[in-house]
Amino acid sequence: MYDKIKDLLVEELSINPDDITPNAELVADLGINSLELADLILLCEERFDIEIGEDAAQKFLTVGDVAAYLDEIA
Repeated sequence: MYDKIKDLLVEELSINPDDITPNAELVADLGINSLELADLILLCEERFDIEIGEDAAQKFLTVGDVAAYLDEIA
């Protein structure tokens, strides 16, 4: 799942792939703003045919957090 999230970040949000690690913080390390985070959540919902609740989305601090959550519900 991590690789799929990485691909989304690179393709859709133009994040440098070298900057993306499981421990990379979405905001602090990758520079993702609140609008881009919302886009990432929508992209994940569309790509994986799931619904991500607001409570879950607020826990997305790192790339690994997103991957772990998707692994749990997928």
